[in-house]
Amino acid sequence: MDKILLDRAQAGDAEAQYNLGFKYYLKGGVVRHYKEAEKWLRLAAEQGHASAQFNLGVLYADGLGVEQDYREATRWWRLAAEQGNAWAQCNLGDLYQFGDGVKQDYEEAARWYRLAAEQGYAIAQNRLGLQYNKGQGVVQDYEEATRWWRLAADQGFADAQYNLGVMYYIGEGVIQDYKEAARWYRLAAEQGLASAQYNLGVLFFDGKGVLQDEKEAARWIRLAAEQGHVTAQNNLGLMYDLGRGVEQDKKEAVRWYRLSAEQGHVSAQSLLGIMYEDGEGVEKNKEEAYFWYLLAAANGSKAGLQYRDALAEELTKAQREIVQTRAIMWFEEHEEK
Repeated sequence: MDKILLDRAQAGDAEAQYNLGFKYYLKGGVVRHYKEAEKWLRLAAEQGHASAQFNLGVLYADGLGVEQDYREATRWWRLAAEQGNAWAQCNLGDLYQFGDGVKQDYEEAARWYRLAAEQGYAIAQNRLGLQYNKGQGVVQDYEEATRWWRLAADQGFADAQYNLGVMYYIGEGVIQDYKEAARWYRLAAEQGLASAQYNLGVLFFDGKGVLQDEKEAARWIRLAAEQGHVTAQNNLGLMYDLGRGVEQDKKEAVRWYRLSAEQGHVSAQSLLGIMYEDGEGVEKNKEEAYFWYLLAAANGSKAGLQYRDALAEELTKAQREIVQTRAIMWFEEHEEK
């Protein structure tokens, strides 16, 4: 413990109180102690220290050292935001965007995002871009969305890089340009953003904006799939199933289909059913195939519906009822999650 810092904090120095509270919050040279952090941050916040007000709001939002209370978080963030603290302005925008601790108000969200964005805060620039893209709290304007995303993307913010890539891919707010889409996707993908990794993989698979390279496609799609990206898991399964970009491996196909299907991906559910019905990559099991077809059909898959009805004729009524009960339980379990 820095005795000079403690002495200054105990003497009422707001900056020292903030620094001491922040040390307890981030475990900076002291044992992390959220209640101590709250005590010192509050003392500084009550003296009008904007950073202390912001961080005290964080403690309330996350329930660290205090009982979680979005209203109290809102109060402290508003005090900091009104002093120009960009982080607080952005967080206050989030509260209005989602209606946490305040009545949902997209216009108010956009107002606070803009104040932070104009200070160069990348997260707020990305959020404001989303507002313009969706027309929430502002008049929908793809060019304006692109402008804010570019500002954030130029700072290295991965989500904005991805969003800018999407705009170049579909040609909204900018002239359609697959090469530019690939460039922005790659920047985000290299930071580990799963959605960008998947989209970059698709570009390599299709040869859009890059030289077609199915192995490179598989590499990027795998990175996304390993992070749980549901569509990437399905498509990686399909690549193993067909031997595209990877050596054909039916067991691997089943593994990736299953991961995707368990997350509710309709195509993966149908494809996994086919693997069980045909006995490819797994032991043939018509009841298991029927189970996955049931899920796919219930999720609106026409193919799943056709496969389900065709296979139903090969099962007894008792077999169908057992599987149907299992499917109901699956949906109940996943609704709870």
